[in-house]
Amino acid sequence: MMLMMSRTFSIRTLGALRKAEAECKRCPLYQFATQVVPGDGPVHAPMMLVGEQPGDQEDLAGHPFVGPAGRVLDSALEAAGIPRSEVFVTNAVKHFKHEMRGKRRLHKRPNASEIERCRWWLERERAVVRPAAIVALGAAAASSVLGRTVSVLKIRGQLQKLDDGTAAVVTIHPSFLLRIADAADKQREYRNFVIDLQHAHKMLAAGGTT
Repeated sequence: MMLMMSRTFSIRTLGALRKAEAECKRCPLYQFATQVVPGDGPVHAPMMLVGEQPGDQEDLAGHPFVGPAGRVLDSALEAAGIPRSEVFVTNAVKHFKHEMRGKRRLHKRPNASEIERCRWWLERERAVVRPAAIVALGAAAASSVLGRTVSVLKIRGQLQKLDDGTAAVVTIHPSFLLRIADAADKQREYRNFVIDLQHAHKMLAAGGTT
């Protein structure tokens, strides 16, 4: 473990980071996932989006946000005027945690220990990418980004300043929108999600002060 920590702190590129993440055994989740799912995007993206963990499709593809929630995120980013190609997308936990239901692999929420152990990798990603603003998508991501447990509803959309001065905003995870049955409610929550993304994007233009 000490050798791994020494190697990790010397990481300066995304390629080296992904290779190190693929060797991670900091928690047991690596034993049950197909592969690690590292962050994806330009090396010096001004905005970083942090989700909870990879889903089934992400686990198979090895890339974050390529499943149903990813399609919602793509749509919301487009509506907010933010090209996905200009943001770095990642997750608080890098391996897919799930339980079997017949032949199906169903998402299982990561616990506090798993989030904390994988927070080490999120910090390495931040050190390499150095985003000016971070959007935490959901409670697990907010816990990882802010380093404490928070209520998404209480601080949603409010500017948070991290210890290094990076601006952060907490909002819902796009998978939440997939679970809303009522069409009017879904449309309203989708608009609010787009507004949160726009707010984070405006913080970049204002130097993280709005």
